[in-house]
Amino acid sequence: MKPVRAQVSAVLAALLLLPALAACGTDDTSGKESAGAASPAPSGDVVAAIKKDDALAKLLPADVRERGTIKIASSVGAAPSAYFPDATGKKPVGLDIDIADGVAKILGLRLEREEASFEAILPALGSGKYDVGTGNFGVTDERRKTIDFVTYINDGQGFAVSKNDTTTQKVTKLDELCGKTVGVGAGTTFEATLNANKSVCAQAGKKPYTVKVYSDTGAVLTSLQQGRIDIVMSTINGLRYQAAQPAAGVTFLGEFHRLDVGFAFKKGSALLPAFEGAVNELIADGTYQKILARWGTQDSAIEKSEISPPEKK
Repeated sequence: MKPVRAQVSAVLAALLLLPALAACGTDDTSGKESAGAASPAPSGDVVAAIKKDDALAKLLPADVRERGTIKIASSVGAAPSAYFPDATGKKPVGLDIDIADGVAKILGLRLEREEASFEAILPALGSGKYDVGTGNFGVTDERRKTIDFVTYINDGQGFAVSKNDTTTQKVTKLDELCGKTVGVGAGTTFEATLNANKSVCAQAGKKPYTVKVYSDTGAVLTSLQQGRIDIVMSTINGLRYQAAQPAAGVTFLGEFHRLDVGFAFKKGSALLPAFEGAVNELIADGTYQKILARWGTQDSAIEKSEISPPEKK
């Protein structure tokens, strides 16, 4: 596995190529639950005015309250969830970043944020390397066996193609992928969904689809637009975001399956009640709605945060 900084550098290099490649319809969509073109962050700071809530802070374990910090692993490189708005790669922005910063302010905590690859975060939670992880992690029954979640948005799975593809208009069922090559990110729900349902093509009397797994944004970008893959399966919000960026060259094909998305923790973490309470406070005081509006994801709002709810079917 490449070092995280090397992975980030590779992603940034690919993003910087976007203007030059746009003439041939370059996409910037990754299976790491969607990637984003390097674009400026929306102006303003919607969490700056948040004050500590002493009652919610008391839900934290005593040792966490005493040190005042927690270690958070963030998968960065996927707009609108978390990405670098410029080539410095120093300060990530995005919905995940704003939600985490807002929760930290309510709980009176300082986040020690570390970039980590999407597929590396969940295993590292169990080892105690990180206290919490963000990466647009969908809440699935399989993941709930070893990981706990505190939900903060409803996103899910969708499909997109290059704008150069004039034949694929819509994908709402997996058997509509038969005979095609689909790009996904390593360790994602997209990879798991496609691998678990390969029999649908045989049942329909069609050629099987092929799943290609990638670990960085640049590889998916190049593969889609050079015709090595036909379709990308990624997050609904990420693909919609990309489709709205003219330079990205992406056509969103529609939603396939909705999933709750949440902060990820090791099973039974003592941080769960405090985080759930803090997200619900963001919802109650209106900050949550401002964050979603900032990133154009209002359609993915939840009414309340929950701890490890059952997977949406």
